[in-house]
Amino acid sequence: MIFAILGGALIGLGASLFWSRNGRIAGVSGVLGSALSSVGEERNVKVLFLTGLLIAGLGFARFSQRVAGPSLPLLPLAIAGLLVGAGTRLGGGCTSGHGVCGLSRFSLRSLVATLSFMASGALPVFIVRHVLGLWGAG
Repeated sequence: MIFAILGGALIGLGASLFWSRNGRIAGVSGVLGSALSSVGEERNVKVLFLTGLLIAGLGFARFSQRVAGPSLPLLPLAIAGLLVGAGTRLGGGCTSGHGVCGLSRFSLRSLVATLSFMASGALPVFIVRHVLGLWGAG
């Protein structure tokens, strides 16, 4: 539980710093999409933000494995993350933009979006773990 609290605090801190520095919401899918198409300082800031997310995520995953033991393989998680990002870009939203930044502003639209993507993630996890019996069903 402490890792969830620390992770949430770091996500909130990162989103707050990004907003205070750039005046924009830190929707990671949107940041990635615009980092690929923008130029100059705007691109550099976004690339640095994304690099920091990647380094922090990998470091945190390594640290938490030492403390809590291994969980899911990294490759399926990376593929799942890329698929979520592609889907959110196609849908015109972003899980971090709605789930972190939008909810913190009490946005009803973000609440509906967050409930939708959480349900869309919970259903496949339930099927994989409890119906198919894969990845440590409990």
